Amino acid sequence: MAWMRRLRKNKSLQYGVPMMVLIVGGSFGLREFAQVRYDIQKIRGKMDPELEKKLKKSKVTLEEEYEKIKNTPFDDWKNIRGPRPWEETGSDQEKQQ
Repeated sequence: MAWMRRLRKNKSLQYGVPMMVLIVGGSFGLREFAQVRYDIQKIRGKMDPELEKKLKKSKVTLEEEYEKIKNTPFDDWKNIRGPRPWEETGSDQEKQQ
């Protein structure tokens, strides 16, 4: 019985063993979650060809967006200050416009 008391008072057994069990157990748990993630990626990788075509069509490039706004005039704008918390929003906004 003396050796049992010594084992209970040993700090490395009291705190170290549970910590190592948590680390090793957590490693196995995370492996399972990662495996689920990779399985889902495999499923998503197998898409319908028609759906893939639609997704590829909807990609937007920087050049296309530039062409859309190239001829837009940006010089004729008016700066309108936003409302403060203590001001009434409607009346002050109307005065500035």
